[in-house]
Amino acid sequence: MTTQQLSRRAFSVRLAGLVPALAFVRPRLGALTQGDGISRTAEAIHQDVVFAASRERVYEALLDEKQFGKMTGQPTTIDRAPGGALSLFGARIKARNIELVPNQRIVQAWRSEGWDPGVYSLVRFELLAQGTGTKIAFDHTGFPVGQAEHLAAGWKTNYWDPMTKYLAG
Repeated sequence: MTTQQLSRRAFSVRLAGLVPALAFVRPRLGALTQGDGISRTAEAIHQDVVFAASRERVYEALLDEKQFGKMTGQPTTIDRAPGGALSLFGARIKARNIELVPNQRIVQAWRSEGWDPGVYSLVRFELLAQGTGTKIAFDHTGFPVGQAEHLAAGWKTNYWDPMTKYLAG
């Protein structure tokens, strides 16, 4: 039986040759956490949307059960108190109000009916005056990986487009 021993130099050369190969492995391991327990694959959505309406009117459209139902044309229940529950779009979306700063900010724990039990994401509507209108700086984080494109399109289709029409009327 023969044994092969490598000199330090030969070992270093072979190790250096593996570095380019490791670059191909790392992206596939992206869904895993590093040794520090931090995920490097978190997805997030940020959208800025401007409406021709006051911050007060935008805030009410988002939190008033009757206005939201009229705006979306979908069954809606909204308890607008901090900690209050929301059931939107015929109960396809469930949420809770986390922070409410009248006419300035709405933060909600939010989930879609198809997500695993106990999985909630965080949505934040920051209402900023923009001339006579309102800009919503919107952020959505903490949703399941792979959902970003679907959710981003859903915010436009189910929130921003109907709100634009509703607030213009």
